Amino acid sequence: DTKVADWTYQVIDPNGKEKKGNIVAETELEAKNKLKLEGNMVISLTKATAFTKEISFSIGGKVKPRDLSVFCRQFTSMINAGVTILDTLEMLSDQTENKTMAKAIKGVHAEIQKGETLSDSLKKYPNVFPDIMVSMVAAGEASGKIDVAFERMSAHFEKSAKLNGMIKKAAVYPIIVVIVAIAVVIVMLVKVIPSYSDMFNDLGTELPGITKAVLAMSNFVTGYWYIIVAVVAIAVIAIKAYKKTDSGQIFFGTLARKLPIFGKLNIKTAASNYARTLSTLVYSGLPMIEALGITANTMKNALYRNALNKAREEVSKGVPLSEPITACGLFPPMVSHMTRIGEETGDLEGMLTRLADYYDEEVEMATQTVMAAIEPMIILVLAAIVGVLVAAVMAPMLTMYQAMDSL
Repeated sequence: DTKVADWTYQVIDPNGKEKKGNIVAETELEAKNKLKLEGNMVISLTKATAFTKEISFSIGGKVKPRDLSVFCRQFTSMINAGVTILDTLEMLSDQTENKTMAKAIKGVHAEIQKGETLSDSLKKYPNVFPDIMVSMVAAGEASGKIDVAFERMSAHFEKSAKLNGMIKKAAVYPIIVVIVAIAVVIVMLVKVIPSYSDMFNDLGTELPGITKAVLAMSNFVTGYWYIIVAVVAIAVIAIKAYKKTDSGQIFFGTLARKLPIFGKLNIKTAASNYARTLSTLVYSGLPMIEALGITANTMKNALYRNALNKAREEVSKGVPLSEPITACGLFPPMVSHMTRIGEETGDLEGMLTRLADYYDEEVEMATQTVMAAIEPMIILVLAAIVGVLVAAVMAPMLTMYQAMDSL
């Protein structure tokens, strides 16, 4: 038997972007054909070395919504083209770049060969395939509309990836600026300020108060830096541990809603997540109680997670969903109104879909607003820090010049 080999490729994908990665194939021709079937133009194809395999493995990590979206879209296309589920999974495991996901797809393929259903097979890989996906596939298998379930999930994960991308993009600029600011301050305190201290001590000039204060800070940082590092490390560990407790989750959940600039963004993000996830599950035919349980688990904020779990209990008693959604007071009024109208008209899924689309746009606008507000604030803070350091450096010089003038 021919041993299956890894090939390292460089291609131009259908969108015109250059892409690199590894593909599993027995021969070079088979690897080329697989890449061309995806609409790629092959630039180079070489047998993978231990070094390139290791790099490729390191790329594959946590499975993101974007990976799930691509998987669902490709799965739908292949099933609609008449390819069997087993063949589809085999092809997808070969061409999936994320190694963690590719391994899980191979595992699902093996489970189905043993006689398991697709939903039960996916369920055995909870770190890759989320509950919402498993439940929707199960509903698709029951109704005979598995392709529709995957198509719907593709749109769901794509929107989720877009939302996460916007929020991360908004956070990148402030984080980079803060890191640079901290680095600049450390360099000033450790290198620049002490050199001025030696110079002025030699001149015998009395240092101004602001310079003495900055020098004291400089001496503390250089002399006791390990204490600072230890305190920061302990604080980070303590905060992470507290966040895992029930009271910690409630505290940080409340804080996330009440933050001056980010509060509204977090509320709108939660509203979007609730509407999009619940509409997707209801559309697939899942019972409302089960759909609410899964939706609750997708909420990152503990307040919303608890509210939806409570709503699930109320709905199981026959109470309309709109009532506990209104009573919790966590969602914007529009969410409870649209939920109630959806229940009254018998089109809850349609109303929730429109609500999700609306809040997706609101999140995008809120993200832009946050960025517009943060940028000048960061500039002001940096100006204040730099101003203090410059004043600490310049003040002794002015004092020295005044002393020389008075001679």
